[in-house]
Amino acid sequence: MRDLLLEIGLEELPAQYVLRSEKQLAERVTAFLTDARVQFGTLTVYSTPRRLAVLVKDVEEKQQDLTETLRGPAKKIAQDAEGNWSKAAAGFARGRGLSVDDLYFAEEKGVEYVFADRHESGQATSTLLPALEDVVRGMTFPKNMKWGTSSLRYMRPIRWLVALFGAEQIDFEIEGVKTGNVTRGHRFLSKGDVTIAEPAAYAETLEREFVVASYEDRKARIERQIDELASEQGWTVPLDASLLEEVTNLVEWPTALFGEFDASYLELPEEVLITTMKEHQRYFPVYIGETLKNYFVTVRNGNADHLQNVAKGNEKVIRARLADAVFFYEEDQKTKIDDQLVRLDRIVFHEKLGTTGDKVRRVEQLARTLAPLFNADATKVARAGAIHKFDLVSQMVYEFTELQGVMGEKYALQQGEDKEVAAAIREHYMPRFAGDASPSTPTGAVLALADKLDSIAAFFGIGMIPSGSQDPFALRRQAQGVVQILADWKIALPLDKLLSQVVDSQLQAGLYDADKEQVKAQLKDFFMLRLKYRLQERQVRYDVIDAVLTTELAINRLDARADAVQAMLANDAKLLIEQLTRVVNIAKKGEAGEVDPALFENKEENELHVAIEATLPETERAVEDGDYHQAIASLRVLEQPISAYFENTMVMSDVEAIRENRLREMKRLAMTIESVADFSALVL
Repeated sequence: MRDLLLEIGLEELPAQYVLRSEKQLAERVTAFLTDARVQFGTLTVYSTPRRLAVLVKDVEEKQQDLTETLRGPAKKIAQDAEGNWSKAAAGFARGRGLSVDDLYFAEEKGVEYVFADRHESGQATSTLLPALEDVVRGMTFPKNMKWGTSSLRYMRPIRWLVALFGAEQIDFEIEGVKTGNVTRGHRFLSKGDVTIAEPAAYAETLEREFVVASYEDRKARIERQIDELASEQGWTVPLDASLLEEVTNLVEWPTALFGEFDASYLELPEEVLITTMKEHQRYFPVYIGETLKNYFVTVRNGNADHLQNVAKGNEKVIRARLADAVFFYEEDQKTKIDDQLVRLDRIVFHEKLGTTGDKVRRVEQLARTLAPLFNADATKVARAGAIHKFDLVSQMVYEFTELQGVMGEKYALQQGEDKEVAAAIREHYMPRFAGDASPSTPTGAVLALADKLDSIAAFFGIGMIPSGSQDPFALRRQAQGVVQILADWKIALPLDKLLSQVVDSQLQAGLYDADKEQVKAQLKDFFMLRLKYRLQERQVRYDVIDAVLTTELAINRLDARADAVQAMLANDAKLLIEQLTRVVNIAKKGEAGEVDPALFENKEENELHVAIEATLPETERAVEDGDYHQAIASLRVLEQPISAYFENTMVMSDVEAIRENRLREMKRLAMTIESVADFSALVL
């Protein structure tokens, strides 16, 4: 057994793509070895801004032998009446590298077929490994580029390749770059090219050249260094997970240091300071207790030499950034909200959907109609709807787009707006991402829902529908936000009715001229996928998801319905599900109407009717209350009466009056059953 090393050397990768690329390379190498029938031990991945690498331990020297039994055509096709082999049989053998002498017959499911046994001896692993070229070429990235005369599209240009099987080099070439055993150390601290003697020495060799190849090791070093700095200074330095990941993927040899800025800048809103440090400079803010201080911690891609000079350089940069922020903040406070609203009519939201001012007015109108669902104050909703995007034309948000909504709330409070109205300006963007909270105020929730629904429906109306990975207007994220808000606020209005209301209002306003029913159907399908995803995250069975999503799409009831159906499946419900499904299927042939007991012909009809009369009101009350466990428990009472009914009663009687009466009974029961779930979707 030998170890295998594959390293792709690149120009600096965007930090946000490093880890996902590392994972992809590991998956591709694993799949390559598995498909090649080469056994191996542990697999370790490495990544830095300039490299992606995989080290595979204990790779077998020879692939496993392959023995397989192949099935060909049926005997009646493989031989003629005289027992001569047909062209189909000969072709089957030839295509597998065999002759007709290797064929034999065996029976499978009552039919005789031609079979052949094929044995393939395993090749030496070293002869297979040059195909790792396809692994490297097959890597996919969110964004690609070409360089020089290269025809390959890749995240960044490939600058070197290392491919070793033990001490043996694996030979292949990609766009003029040949594989070898030479890698590169730190761009500035290393002495030059570095030879890897054997795969197992990879990480250690690079560390001597100031490269920590393991993401986890670099991250641990950064955490430890920042903790030591914080302890020495008496600080608290919160390690934001996303910022820590980004910084870790920006450096190969991390060294933490701190700098200082003028305390007068602390008069800026804390969000401005933190955004400037985190988003623009990749700095970690510093606290003493709960108080933000005029210090920052950063991570250098280098050693500890001349750290004071590095700190001064960073201080100079942050000073300029904060000076700009002070100017923007002071200038913004000189402008009234109503003056800023006028400027929204000069900003194009979308060429087919008008200006941002137009969108604000649509959202305001929609928010007014949705306010009663949240028991929101109509006056507050109207005011928040009218001004909720005014800060988009502020200088601060123009420079620091991450602060949209945040600065709107602060500026609104400074100009005397109601606290809930001001909060709604910030909250209408929520939830901003997966795991983010929903708005906490009724006004904020109404506005967030209205804003997202308006955008989604409008873009669908003009045909801008997400497809594949293409979602330029983040409609999927906004749809998840709609679902989350409706669920968190327990809004009873079904989603399909809400979507219909939005589309009707947009068409009435002449926003687009698309086919109304088509847009509504597309929106419903789009949101159904979001609802499925939400239930999948809750570990709901796929068939249960199908069963509950065919009923009314009231999101506040969806979880309860799914939980109840899933619990039913764990409690010996096979007969009940079969009987309920049978009722629903046969009821499709009838119409609703009054049932006449005088037309009953046997006691089973009467007993089922009595059971329905006693049970259905209880089931319907449980559904209305959202108690689906009780609704299913009520239906379970009908299991035996339904079973006895079908054993002794022919619903489709030749006598029309009796047949119609029985179908009305089935229809009445089916309507209640379907209000709980589509039991026919369940897999028993």
